[in-house]
Amino acid sequence: MFIGQYYHQLESKGRVSLPKKFREKQVNWVVTRGLDGGLFVFRENDFADKIKELAARSLTKKKHRDFARLMANQASELKVDKNGRVSLPDYLITFANLKKELVIVGSYSYLEIWDRDLYHSYLNKLEKEAEAIAEGMEN
Repeated sequence: MFIGQYYHQLESKGRVSLPKKFREKQVNWVVTRGLDGGLFVFRENDFADKIKELAARSLTKKKHRDFARLMANQASELKVDKNGRVSLPDYLITFANLKKELVIVGSYSYLEIWDRDLYHSYLNKLEKEAEAIAEGMEN
């Protein structure tokens, strides 16, 4: 389980150090465009499971095909170097408008990487709506 938020910097060549708490030995990662403004980072096996779930949906529905494209077509495998860093592809850095200051957050089964300012703007908006969001989450 991945939880918490950690502040890191985007280094040259698009490298970022994963929080030590999230690093696992012998784990490969997959990064893809996220929703709401950040990037999603999955363990490779978890990403494969998500893609299988998407593939099981009807291909006759355009929204299913489109979402599968968004998740898979822009995904990239990440290898962790000996210093715990991964290199993000330029097109995903541009997509998420990542600058130097980043936030890496745990979102249960995956990580998210956000530009620090964009993340806090988004979070401030969510906090104002927190009670309404909670009320809307009925079983």
